[in-house]
Amino acid sequence: METLRIAMFSWESLHSAKVGGLAPHVTELSEQLVKLGHEVHIFTRSGWYRDYDKIKGVHYQRCNFDESGDIIDQMNKMCDAMYSRFIQVSKEFGSFDIIHGHDWHPVNALNKIKYKCGKPYVMTYHSTEWGRNGNVHLNSPTSTEVSHREWLGGYESSEVIITSDNFKREVQNIYSIPDHKISVIPNGISPGKMEKDIDPGSIKQDYGIHPFAPVVLFTGRMHYQKGPDLLVKAIQKVLDGNWGAHFVFIGEGEMRQYCQDLANDLNVGQSCHFLGYSPDEVLKDWTNACDMTCVPSRNEPFGIVVLESWDANKAVVATDAVNIVDNFQNGVLSYRNPESIAWGLNYAMDGLDSGTPVMGNNGKHLVRTKFSWDTIAKSTIQAYKRTT
Repeated sequence: METLRIAMFSWESLHSAKVGGLAPHVTELSEQLVKLGHEVHIFTRSGWYRDYDKIKGVHYQRCNFDESGDIIDQMNKMCDAMYSRFIQVSKEFGSFDIIHGHDWHPVNALNKIKYKCGKPYVMTYHSTEWGRNGNVHLNSPTSTEVSHREWLGGYESSEVIITSDNFKREVQNIYSIPDHKISVIPNGISPGKMEKDIDPGSIKQDYGIHPFAPVVLFTGRMHYQKGPDLLVKAIQKVLDGNWGAHFVFIGEGEMRQYCQDLANDLNVGQSCHFLGYSPDEVLKDWTNACDMTCVPSRNEPFGIVVLESWDANKAVVATDAVNIVDNFQNGVLSYRNPESIAWGLNYAMDGLDSGTPVMGNNGKHLVRTKFSWDTIAKSTIQAYKRTT
């Protein structure tokens, strides 16, 4: 097999600045590409890390720049720093065979490399500005510029990777990218990443929850796109049939305080636990201690939290924005409103002694097969080959 030297461009990773689901995707895909015999360099922000490390075979080329100004100013300076670092690293390690960028943040650097160095690039979409804003177009200068760079990356790239069929339709409807440029390659997970041997009752008791009380877990950004408020509004209808249920929210965002206030206003605050940003081990504890997870998204390009839940053998109750859940096979699908979400949660709770654990086990099987990084990395290599 031909060994490829791959330059991966992302504003985050697990070993630099970390923001959301893009970080594990970039890091774990890169690690698997290395296992397949390729050389991978991740060009990313430095955060509080040093300029260079080699971790699990992956070269981290961290770029320093002045992070003052708004997000557009920051990304302009990041792209300049990434381009300079790319030229420097190319002289040190040799020419790169593949240039692969993630989302809109590094698009200016990718185009500079394309036109100054004559190298085509691959772009992966992980979300859109339209989707992040609740399926509406904002007219602010920042949002307009972000959308422009998303379009520009799709237009200028030689190959586009999109993580689900549902998300592909969204991207094409907004940016008119032709079919022949697109590969649908899902997100992935390393099997066993989230699974942990714990005592669920003990973890529940630490938070004042009865050890046998059913627990629903929400993890992710507390953002309008992710629908945490829809879950809060569904809670009373769940408690009507399952009065002892509790709801754990892990994540930060602009809607956290709103959701806490909303829970109190709806008189369900005593059943809710808002933990904010939590360390990985706390997240693992709750993913294994909960009885099911809820993904109440208004818009969802993929849903890495679904894979994390399945990896811990947990069924998922999700809205129909989540394209990867098979209804009643590995989870329960609802409409994007509180009443329907409550119905899905009650259905899963009624099956805790029977069908719900089976749905979690079915999800675990998919983690080991369809969504393993080995499968996804090999598909990514095939996409790379179409650019060379």
